[in-house]
Amino acid sequence: MSNNQSVQPSEPTSFEEAMERLEAVVKQLEQGEVPLDQAICLFAEGNQLAFFCRGKLDWAEQQVEMLVQENGEWKKKPFQNEEEL
Repeated sequence: MSNNQSVQPSEPTSFEEAMERLEAVVKQLEQGEVPLDQAICLFAEGNQLAFFCRGKLDWAEQQVEMLVQENGEWKKKPFQNEEEL
């Protein structure tokens, strides 16, 4: 394969895998030693990874429920983060 061909990264299979790769991408970009074309590809990959992670976090938040005691009874309530209060 020649240096001009770009390799498409595979879709991460887990949140942890995506975060690990995202951290590596950010580190590469922060070093500032990659050619412009590669930096643009890394930036695009980082955006895709961030979108993937945000989706996983949104899904996880929807799955979390809180047990709240009301009038002596335990009831399930949807989780509300600080932004929703």
